[in-house]
Amino acid sequence: MFGFNVMKIINGFIEIFSTSDYITTVLDGLKLTLIITVCALVIGLALGLILAIIKIMALNMPKMKIPAKVCDVYIAIIRGTPVALQLFIMAFAVFAIRGFPLELTAIITFGLNSSAYVAENIRAGILSIDKGQMEAGRSLGLSYGTTMSKIVVPQAIKNIIPTIGNEIIALLKETSIVSMIGLIDLTFAAKIIGSGQNMASYIVPMLFVAIFYLAMVYLITLLINYIERRFRKSDRQ
Repeated sequence: MFGFNVMKIINGFIEIFSTSDYITTVLDGLKLTLIITVCALVIGLALGLILAIIKIMALNMPKMKIPAKVCDVYIAIIRGTPVALQLFIMAFAVFAIRGFPLELTAIITFGLNSSAYVAENIRAGILSIDKGQMEAGRSLGLSYGTTMSKIVVPQAIKNIIPTIGNEIIALLKETSIVSMIGLIDLTFAAKIIGSGQNMASYIVPMLFVAIFYLAMVYLITLLINYIERRFRKSDRQ
């Protein structure tokens, strides 16, 4: 029985590789997954950095207290609700506009969701930097913004690279829920290929796309490790 199942899985992989429609479906799903992940990551990093800076500035600038409170509320709402619920609300309420691209809705949703986690990671990284760095920059005549962007933030980034890497991986896997708004990503591509077949055949496309996810996560991990090594090398120099 075990051998039969193994042969059936092998034959299923051969069928996927030899059927152009199956390969096209998987590649189209992979393309959408990567587009959503990369674009949402850019939004998450940019907005997360802004949120973190606002919260840090509020520690020394009373006029930033209110913006910081708004940021706290935003982060609490985003982190306190499931991303699937956020995607549903964005697709069928906020952006329920005829002709509005669902792909863009997904990118915005995942970008906003990622920004809340990135903001806290960056904030923690900035706070881990010795206060003397800021004082040294200000004593040299640099403005607060220049000192933050040229001295503090670059050092903080080195400390948060692993957590940012984890966020990228989590974001990549979270995109697998976009099928709930009608998008065909990598995961849903496997469901399409396996639909109408028996369970043994249905599991084959799932295993097939799982290999893609594992490969992407592995590549991200290698990239993060490489960046960490480069930073450590620069520190030694």
